[in-house]
Amino acid sequence: MTDDELRAELLKRMKVDQDIREPAEEPLNQERMAQWRNIDRDNTAWLRSVVGMRGWPLLSQVGEDGALAAWLLAQHADASPEIQREFHRALSDAVARNEAKPAHLAYLEDRVRVNSGRPQLYGTQFLDEGSGFRPHPIEDADQLDDRRAAVGLEPFEQYEAQMRRLYEGDV
Repeated sequence: MTDDELRAELLKRMKVDQDIREPAEEPLNQERMAQWRNIDRDNTAWLRSVVGMRGWPLLSQVGEDGALAAWLLAQHADASPEIQREFHRALSDAVARNEAKPAHLAYLEDRVRVNSGRPQLYGTQFLDEGSGFRPHPIEDADQLDDRRAAVGLEPFEQYEAQMRRLYEGDV
């Protein structure tokens, strides 16, 4: 697979990933949830095979949009936490080589931590368990904005306000 073919496939898969997540006219039903899970499962297996054969899709190979797509597919690999951790390791190596965005790694770091029951580091993951919309627990919250700034993320207060607007449908 050439870099251009990889980029095209990543973009195609990202579109499918995002389309199933678009708010629908009707409430989320079992059939749509099953489609959603199947899309995530298929994308996870596909990305795993790519990473196994080629390593993480690098910025120099797939460009900004392809790198965004690869990260998004990794973010949505929640049903396979062990594979998501593999993606985290591969993305971490790419970031160390300046071939991936530190902000993408921060989001995936939080996702992996939350999925394993640990506090997040960057405050990117939120939940609503009936007790209100809030971030998952955050480790060392006093240093949160310093960590966010170090990877190119906006201050947490701004991000939280944006997340609340999205959650409330005001965007």
